[in-house]
Amino acid sequence: MNTKQKSDALNYHSEGRPGKIQVIPTKPHSTQRDLSLAYSPGVAEPCLEIEKDPQYAYDYTAKGNLVAVISNGTAVLGLGDIGALAGKPVMEGKGLLFKIFADIDVFDIEVNEKDPAKFIEVVKAISPTFGGINLEDIKAPECFEIEEKLKEQLDIPLMHDDQHGTAIISGAALLNALELVGKKIEDVKIVVNGAGAAASSCAQLYMHLGAKLENIVMVDSKGVISTRRTDLNSRKRPFATSREISTLEEAVRGSDVFLGLSVAGVLSKEMVRSMAENPIVFALANPNPEISYNDAMTSRPDIIFATGRSDHPNQVNNVLGFPYIFRGALDVRSTSINEEMKVAATLAIAHLAKEPVPEVVTSAYNTSHISFGREYIIPKPLDPRLLVTVAPAVAKAAIESGVARKTISDWDAYADQLRLRMGLDNKLIHGLTEKAKENPKRVVFAEANHINMLKAAQVARTEGICIPVLLGNEERIAKIIAENNIDLEGVEIVNMRHDREESRRQKYAKMLAQKRQREGMTYNEAYEKMFDRNYFGMGMVEAGDADACITGVYTKYTDAIKPAIEIIGIREGLKHIAGLNIVNNKLGTFFFADTLVNNHPNADTLVDVALLTNHTVQLFNIQPVVAMLSYSNFGERNIGSPATVHDAVARIHAEHPEVLLDGEMQVNFALDKNLRREKFPFSKIDGMDVNTLIFPNLNSANISYKMMLEIGMSETIGPIQMGLNKPVHILNIESSIRDIVNMVTIAVIDAGFEEQKLKNKA
Repeated sequence: MNTKQKSDALNYHSEGRPGKIQVIPTKPHSTQRDLSLAYSPGVAEPCLEIEKDPQYAYDYTAKGNLVAVISNGTAVLGLGDIGALAGKPVMEGKGLLFKIFADIDVFDIEVNEKDPAKFIEVVKAISPTFGGINLEDIKAPECFEIEEKLKEQLDIPLMHDDQHGTAIISGAALLNALELVGKKIEDVKIVVNGAGAAASSCAQLYMHLGAKLENIVMVDSKGVISTRRTDLNSRKRPFATSREISTLEEAVRGSDVFLGLSVAGVLSKEMVRSMAENPIVFALANPNPEISYNDAMTSRPDIIFATGRSDHPNQVNNVLGFPYIFRGALDVRSTSINEEMKVAATLAIAHLAKEPVPEVVTSAYNTSHISFGREYIIPKPLDPRLLVTVAPAVAKAAIESGVARKTISDWDAYADQLRLRMGLDNKLIHGLTEKAKENPKRVVFAEANHINMLKAAQVARTEGICIPVLLGNEERIAKIIAENNIDLEGVEIVNMRHDREESRRQKYAKMLAQKRQREGMTYNEAYEKMFDRNYFGMGMVEAGDADACITGVYTKYTDAIKPAIEIIGIREGLKHIAGLNIVNNKLGTFFFADTLVNNHPNADTLVDVALLTNHTVQLFNIQPVVAMLSYSNFGERNIGSPATVHDAVARIHAEHPEVLLDGEMQVNFALDKNLRREKFPFSKIDGMDVNTLIFPNLNSANISYKMMLEIGMSETIGPIQMGLNKPVHILNIESSIRDIVNMVTIAVIDAGFEEQKLKNKA
């Protein structure tokens, strides 16, 4: 590491609060009553309950979500035996990974004891504190004895990640690599270079996956582990081969798989060339692999290569496993982490690599496309789907193998809980997606020559959300599809400038001219407008040739809303339209309006916005509780914006008393019902949790939701166009693929409601 890198690393760990983790309270603690419940005398009650039944510790303490990361510092990373205290930064780092990837709390514990028996006694003595134990950086062979004895004596999940983590992740990579080259695990010849804890665990797991012991050759620093050697300990002896070979070079010749868990530079290009056709080479020594990436890739063209490094494809990284394995184990209160759970994790990770990769992953790795293949045989560490894929698989295996003390029956609900833990997704959009899939609609993608539109169309079609119709030049769209490996085969493409169905343009033009003839629009003018993708796409919706239209990644809002108003029109009884954004965070789901249209609304406009929003929120099967926001409370200021909001509230109270709405009020009173009750107990929404916020103007609404999004507090869905007669939604120019898919989902739901309304009228 050069001087700058060293300085950066030291600054990272020391700046601000030293270290990488902290403990924060999870219960109220601001009043004397809070403190009396948290400690004496209130704390006695849960103590007595736990004394009656130790399992109550999972209900009344943090035990069920608390893992100990424990080390004696005898094998820290590539640094060796540097001592317990010197290894603390690594253990803190492990704790950070547990938290950010699986929302598991960690105490790192550095035990200054090298004697295995004494170390075991220390860990056993402190084990009641924890729901699970992650042993870390303990050298072989002591680590074997420590893990085995503790697993025998403890009734909580325990794993030495240095052993089993590498085995699980490399096992998943091996299964996928073998699938790509058309080989079966029971047939392949495997060379394991290295005979430490990880090597032994890898070989054992591979055998659980189907590999044959007679096909595995293990090599240590003295050569091939063979039956002719007399220096083998009890850990190496089971892997001794009777083959007449003694060197790594001889072992590798003709083999199918090389697994390196040793030191840099021991595998040459010539050795790789001597391997069987389509060789699989996992060079996992860190920081420098057994053979460099460049040497491996130039040694032969048919190689599948993986390392432990993040700067090369196929990184075998333990973070793909341990957070989610412990998450699943903790959630069913497992008594151990057994082989069935490890195999389940391996298979789940392998399967995930074959699924379409979401945009959040490609964006994180600054690439436009990732798909299953020789350079992508295992998921990326930042793939958020790992949590909802691996943890349930582990939990199921624990239940089925009889080591779980708690059963999960609703796996969809469990997946929702996991998403909510990490803010990865929200129950609302998940429910809407399922509803959209029940009745998919034809959705026009008006700007289909944009790559995000095409990728969103692929996702929406693959998930069964909609039937996409692409507007744009066929050749240009085909070129983008080919360059980015997008699968939209069979999807209808409409080129407005060369539409084979000339009658469609004529029909839409005639329809538009009739709507706007009293505003001076002629048929010829309307016909020319139908060469514009937004006019044409919205014409399809108005004519019933499509159910919804999505646009806006190229077009400015003002340019896109004009054809929407001219063709689709504003809903009867309304004078205004508005935009709604759904904001999701760990506190819940909130609806912000108007985020899109009305710059300086008067009282009439605010009434329309509030009623539109109230109606729209109900479409999501949520009872809206609405706060009309301002910088004053309930008539405190009688001029300017507060007075306008005050008038709008008075009108809604008088004309629509069924609406749960009040204001004007400051946002802190809106979001804190206790504070609201203390100061304004007369409020119509007293005691209720507000979920819908109507802002006094476009500035405050737009700034608020974008600020929450950008500082990482929330995710947002929208803007949802409200007030048009049919589903037309105008995106932000910066919309991501996920944003577009979410809006398509809402458009399909919207179209379903419109369809039902027509049926009810009939």
